[in-house]
Amino acid sequence: MTSETDPFDPNDAGWAPIEDEGFIAHVGPVHRRASDGAYAFRAEQKHANLIGVVHGGMLMSFADRALGETAMRAADGANCVTIQLEMKFIDVGRLGDWIGIRPLVVKRTGSLVFMRGEVREGSRLLASADGVWKILRRRPD
Repeated sequence: MTSETDPFDPNDAGWAPIEDEGFIAHVGPVHRRASDGAYAFRAEQKHANLIGVVHGGMLMSFADRALGETAMRAADGANCVTIQLEMKFIDVGRLGDWIGIRPLVVKRTGSLVFMRGEVREGSRLLASADGVWKILRRRPD
């Protein structure tokens, strides 16, 4: 477990914060490591639920963003939208944890991207995510 006493600096390990003025700006920062396509965030007090562990909604938002960005790269940069996301919660994330996911493209068709990922804190499995993203096509002008 990474904690406040373990001053892990994501910038030293190749992580870069995702620049986003939308929803992720409120719950982030979320980081991405380009070398392997992994995503991570440091669990903070703002991510806590009523019992003081990471809220499931944060884990879902995190997985949705990571898998969604990866789906768009798999769709050659086309915009994609989540049409289905299933999460199974297995263990709790604790405040101070460095929580990560490495999205996996299961299959891409002409109009869909099927994704999978495991949300982890180190070797501890916190949740699994499976989802489907719709590849959007621009309408002719």
